[in-house]
Amino acid sequence: MTGSAPPRRSEFSTLEALRVDSVGGVSFVLRVLPQADPDAPVVLILPAMALKAKFYLPIARALHAAGLSVVTTDLRAQGESTPGLHDQPTFGYRELIEVDLPRVLAAVGARFPGSRPYLFGHSLGGQLALLHAAAATAERRPEPDDASPLADSPIADSPIAGVCVIGTGTVYWKAFGFRRWVEALYSIQTIGLVARVRGYWPGGMLIGGAMPGRVMTDWARHSRTSRYRPHGTTRDYDRLLAELDLPVLAISLDDDRLGPKSNVDFLCRRMPRARLDRWHITAAAGVTHRDHFAWTKDAAVIGPAVAAWIRDRRRPE
Repeated sequence: MTGSAPPRRSEFSTLEALRVDSVGGVSFVLRVLPQADPDAPVVLILPAMALKAKFYLPIARALHAAGLSVVTTDLRAQGESTPGLHDQPTFGYRELIEVDLPRVLAAVGARFPGSRPYLFGHSLGGQLALLHAAAATAERRPEPDDASPLADSPIADSPIAGVCVIGTGTVYWKAFGFRRWVEALYSIQTIGLVARVRGYWPGGMLIGGAMPGRVMTDWARHSRTSRYRPHGTTRDYDRLLAELDLPVLAISLDDDRLGPKSNVDFLCRRMPRARLDRWHITAAAGVTHRDHFAWTKDAAVIGPAVAAWIRDRRRPE
């Protein structure tokens, strides 16, 4: 009698894994693709709404092949993180930015001592990356009368080396093209209302998977006002974003309806001090899949370009 073959493990599940504990029994699994060179740049990938970290394996592999050490993580209540969405109190942007990310980054720092990681965020992950980087940089910025050599060099003093975002724009309704104003207002505010009433968003209409209620009400508030005012925060994220002076690579895709160029440009204007590079991807870049999600199929093109920007600040064309 022949026994059944053991289930095949996915490639993602075979990667080096680190467990990270956050507040309230929340935990994360970091998946790591390290370089042998301890001085290789380190990049942390942050997912979009309702997407699992394993979705980003193609871009993680491409960045690693280009010489970077890469770490992925799920957002709270997604993928390998625990507990699940319905087994914990609701939470919003504040918990993701101010509670979870510092602990994830501390674990990245312990795994790669002395590193100042780059953040690579997709959609919501890009918003979280920018807002966290802005706050973390401001917290480490010397006072104006500080006589230390770092007083005029906030980049050297920041725990984050830089931020790359893709498909990340404001969801402010007026940032969408005029013809989409009604669509944006209706869709996003409906999602926010349902999330407020039910305590979570069950999925559908723009966002396929379930999402925590407060994340979606924070998101809907931003869409109405253009301001970042996460529930429960004491930080002025709009001011912090305006003061952000790190290197930022903002990537948009010409077939992206969820994060179109106009919305990415609007967000970039909110960062006047950032060392900003823009890359709007069209067919001329050799990228075939240019919508909000399918771009990972062209990781072999996008990954090396992002790695070159991280290593040499070479702006992609």
